[in-house]
Amino acid sequence: MKNIFLISLTFIVLISGCIGQADSMVVEKDGASKNASNFQLTAEKGDHVAVDYWGTLEDGTQFDTSEGRGVLEFDVGAGQMIKGFDDAVLGMKTNETKIVTISPKDGYGEKNSKMIIDVSLEDLSRNNITAAIGMKIYSQGLEGVVTNVISNTATIDFNHPLADKTLVFKIKMVKIVKK
Repeated sequence: MKNIFLISLTFIVLISGCIGQADSMVVEKDGASKNASNFQLTAEKGDHVAVDYWGTLEDGTQFDTSEGRGVLEFDVGAGQMIKGFDDAVLGMKTNETKIVTISPKDGYGEKNSKMIIDVSLEDLSRNNITAAIGMKIYSQGLEGVVTNVISNTATIDFNHPLADKTLVFKIKMVKIVKK
């Protein structure tokens, strides 16, 4: 009876050990498997990733976040993100969080004076537009903002709203899918 009990106990321990190991295995793209407790995926160019992020300006003003909207998914290095953000996720591991500061050249670029134009109020009124500072105007697929109205002219800035800004992102790597 004692031997049957020991055999049963050994069998239960073996089964529970196998179940625990099966839960901690990670399968890579080549089919190889590794123990997840000793292995973390690292984001590389071409991988599909999911991140949570919080974007602020240098003064702490938040301009964007994934919070409440779900994770942001993209392919690393595919040009789907601004360069600085894309570069920041390279080498990150699952569940890692980092804070990065991105210069304008690696963000939304420097302001381009050619993207700031003066338009006569008469031309705008022909299109049923009465210009006011802060008003958004759309032209040829671009969004512009009226920054000034003087005399008979409205100044419209078609630069990205975050052009010329240094950006600070807190990024948390949620998922990495190897391709």
